Amino acid sequence: MTTIEVDEDGANGLTAVVIAVVEILVDSLEREAIRRMESGNLTDEEIERLGSHLAKLEEDLEQLKEDQEMDQQVDQLRGDLDSLVADAVQQVRTEERRGSDGAGAAPPDAGGARERR
Repeated sequence: MTTIEVDEDGANGLTAVVIAVVEILVDSLEREAIRRMESGNLTDEEIERLGSHLAKLEEDLEQLKEDQEMDQQVDQLRGDLDSLVADAVQQVRTEERRGSDGAGAAPPDAGGARERR
C-alpha cells in the first residue's frame, strides 16, 4: 500500500498539502474547461477569460512554491497522492472483476460518493 510522507515541520507539511490540493483542483478545472470547449458550451470570450484565470492560478502557485522553497515537497506529495489514487482504482477494479465473476461481493459504495457534473 502506498503511504504519503509529509514534512516533519507541521507548517511546511500543511503548506505542501494545501498547495498540492489546489494544484489538483486547478488540473480538474482545466480538464472541465477543455471538455466544455470541445462541446461548444463556451463563447470565445468565456474561453479567453477562463484560460487567463487558469494561467494566472498556475503562475501564482508556481511563485508560491518557489517563495516557500517547496517545489520538491509538493512534487513528492503529488506523486504519493497519484500512487495512492492508482492503488485505490486498481483495488476497486479488482473487486469489480471478482464481483462480476460471482467470486465475491460487489464493491462497497465508497461512502456514498457520486460523480459530480
